[in-house]
Amino acid sequence: QVQLVESGGGLVQAGGSLRLSCAASGRTFSSTVMGWFRQAPGKEREFVAAISWSAGSTYYSDSVKGRFTISRDNAKNTVFLQMNSLKPEDTAVYYCAAGLLPFRTVVIVHTQSNYDSWGQGTQVTVSS
Repeated sequence: QVQLVESGGGLVQAGGSLRLSCAASGRTFSSTVMGWFRQAPGKEREFVAAISWSAGSTYYSDSVKGRFTISRDNAKNTVFLQMNSLKPEDTAVYYCAAGLLPFRTVVIVHTQSNYDSWGQGTQVTVSS
């Protein structure tokens, strides 16, 4: 059982930047991977990025690669998502997730059922 709290969302103009944070507490040893997902109105929740706690290996969705950067501070049990060059289509509720899963393939880290802990979400709105 891991508790996750996201923060850092807000309103930003297209081309701007935001930095999201996800603070983890509880049984953090039970998770090996942290991920960011997002859900826009009327759409299904989709994968954004993931990082392994140990090695810091990362995966990104094609839609955010080159613009977003996921990182972690192991000592503080915190994961970050730096979002640059934001576009209106990035508007969504962003969720942090944690799970015990092998960090081997994009299919594994994209599968939402592999994550057993989820935050409450933080709203990101990008205006034109």
